Amino acid sequence: MSILKKHALAACLATMGLMGAAHAQKAEVIHWWTSGGEAAAIKEFAAAYTKAGGTWVDTPVAGGGGAQARTVIINRTIGGDPPMTAQFNYGKQYEEIIKEGLLNNLDDVAAKGNWDKILPEKIKGQVKVNGHYYAVPVNLHNENWIWYNKAVLAKAGVTKDPANLDEFFAALDKVKATGVTPLALGGQGWQENITFRSILIATGGRDLYLKTFKNKDVSGPGFKKAVENFKKLKSYVDPGSPGRDWNLATGMVIDGKAGFQMMGDWAKGEFINANKAAGKDFGCFMAGGANSPYSIGGDVFVFPRNKAAGSAETQKKLAEMMISPAVQVAFNNKKGSIPIRTDVDLSGVDICAAQGVKAVKENRLIEGIDDLLSPDVKGAFEDAISKYWNSAQSADDVVKAVASALKL
Repeated sequence: MSILKKHALAACLATMGLMGAAHAQKAEVIHWWTSGGEAAAIKEFAAAYTKAGGTWVDTPVAGGGGAQARTVIINRTIGGDPPMTAQFNYGKQYEEIIKEGLLNNLDDVAAKGNWDKILPEKIKGQVKVNGHYYAVPVNLHNENWIWYNKAVLAKAGVTKDPANLDEFFAALDKVKATGVTPLALGGQGWQENITFRSILIATGGRDLYLKTFKNKDVSGPGFKKAVENFKKLKSYVDPGSPGRDWNLATGMVIDGKAGFQMMGDWAKGEFINANKAAGKDFGCFMAGGANSPYSIGGDVFVFPRNKAAGSAETQKKLAEMMISPAVQVAFNNKKGSIPIRTDVDLSGVDICAAQGVKAVKENRLIEGIDDLLSPDVKGAFEDAISKYWNSAQSADDVVKAVASALKL
């Protein structure tokens, strides 16, 4: 064989090897990040994985605050057609497929990356089940934020962040007097319930929140007061609220068509995507005040058992990439959340993220609703709250309905 032919054969074999490696590293990723800010954030993952030699296959599923995507993920996984990796939230959402033995654990990736040391203690409990890591955590969200347009509030004469509910309602009244919609709300069940949980924390703090969701006890005046405070918000919401997507509600605040929005810190990603700056164009504070509990929320990716060639290697590469320091910073800067790692430099974060970092350092984290309630109980609870918001039901009746839901 001539030297030229030998080189040609070697090149051909090398190309075949590269094609095989690329095929082995092809990764379908199911998620529900479809808004502008969310899409910008997940592109950081895709870019990092592509740079590492993989092929990212994006499969977004919109709607229902992730409910539709989770249904697709679980059905495909149980049906034998799983993606390479899939998004869930912290909590009990993926317990079913763990029990069915359909998820790979990430113990070797976690040991190599020293997850036991770099993850906040409460987060480890979210992703470690029966002593094994089954998910890679990618961010830390808090849902009980209130966002506002600084120019709208300045025009209304609101000169400082409301420190409690009385001051918040007073600020809403001032914005209303200017003719601007005071509170932008997407009238969907999950959004109504995020608003309710923020009001619950603002009404009774950590104790009332945990009494409700951990002890499943809504007796006493605290919960009923929160229910009444929640319904009081109805007069500040515009008629176009029903069915509105959350990011469109955020857009109302960005565009100065509304003063406030009560939404998790993924909303900040929309402000960032619109080139708005925290402290200059928009402001933020936590419902319940500066020392408010920080409800553990956020996103994880799980790795279903997969028959595709090279899938184990591909899944490990994905997990290592998602939690790597540089990618954590790049992703969370666009997502609006804060990095899950405790060993990255957070000194340059904006004023909103700085409040989250402070909450973590002060150990103000509390379990999120997805960790405290099963999906069935959570669904019944949220149905009861949404029915109350959208009807003339009395506060006493909704307390009874919620009490029944929590007993499921």
